[in-house]
Amino acid sequence: MIPLALSSTVRVALLVPLSGPYAKLGKSMLNAAQLALFELSNDKFELLIHDTGGTAEGAMEAASLAIGDGSSLILGPLLSSSVRAVAPLARAAHVPVIGFSSDRTVTGGDIYTMGFFPESEVRRVVGFARAQGIIRFAALAPSNAYGQAVIEALQEQAEAVGAVVSRVQFYDPGLTDFSGVVRDLANYDARRNALLAQRRALAARNDEISARALRRLKKLQTIGDLPFDALLLADGGKRLLSIAALLPFYDIDPKKVRMLGTGQWDMPGLGAEPALLGGWYAAPPPVARADFLARYEKVYGEPPQRLATLAYDATALAAVLSRSGDAEGGRPDFSAATLTAASGFWGRDGIFRFLPDGTVERGLAVLQVEPRGTKIIDPAPETFAVPTN
Repeated sequence: MIPLALSSTVRVALLVPLSGPYAKLGKSMLNAAQLALFELSNDKFELLIHDTGGTAEGAMEAASLAIGDGSSLILGPLLSSSVRAVAPLARAAHVPVIGFSSDRTVTGGDIYTMGFFPESEVRRVVGFARAQGIIRFAALAPSNAYGQAVIEALQEQAEAVGAVVSRVQFYDPGLTDFSGVVRDLANYDARRNALLAQRRALAARNDEISARALRRLKKLQTIGDLPFDALLLADGGKRLLSIAALLPFYDIDPKKVRMLGTGQWDMPGLGAEPALLGGWYAAPPPVARADFLARYEKVYGEPPQRLATLAYDATALAAVLSRSGDAEGGRPDFSAATLTAASGFWGRDGIFRFLPDGTVERGLAVLQVEPRGTKIIDPAPETFAVPTN
């Protein structure tokens, strides 16, 4: 057996949940990583697969095994609690980690993460909306860490671009009926009562002018303008569709109020909900991912999970950087200076780069919901601005 210190093989570990509640996602990420391995690696690159079980304890055990096997870089784990758990082990062994969490608080000290940050998506779509003349924003968000991050980013970005956040409504993500939440957001009862009061006043006058006004009011549900021109819906899946369906019912008119979303809108079938048509959201450019989706389905016979591209891009990056030591026969360059290169990297979710604090910056597009898909209305950048000395 060749001692690890003398081996020319570059070993990189992939930590994903292949058992437990996240096993389906973990398997999809493993498939994507193997696809990148097949396309971009050479015979000196070895990907070591470790199952975390979807727990912090499992991630710690997997990281310990990976470090013991001589891994120069760890890709994963998926969950923020797992990234936190492996960080001390990795730092002590001087092995950098590229996690897949969307929690920016887990980074720093050679711990990176390439998850999709809701804060970046909010800044992108709100900045675009403000450039189109929208000034007053409202938001409907789940009462969890994700929703709180979205609202904080909305408030910060609104202040930065000279806009205002006039209304924020949180809701329990465990709800199945969102009627009360949307009703409160719309201030429906007060606006409805104002309409009924005006109808009564006009009916009491008993003249032709009042009768004409009364006929016009009979077509309305409420009276009085909403205090916002755009509504950020910080959710996805069935909850988003359930909430959106209620908006017109409580007189939040999508023709008057622009619907905005986060990357959680990046899912098929949104155009089937009329209230979301014409809505804007920020997400990675779909063109870069389209080729990956086609090849994945061809190889594995089914579509990948949405986060599978993270594993593909991380593995592709590791495979390319692993060749950096070939010329001198030395170790690959997984240094902080290389991983945080200002020019960044290209991946299946567009361009990305790691910042010195370990968080990821992405080039995001703004997309508009259409009846049969989406269209790009503001393209993602193709390069990052690189500071010059």
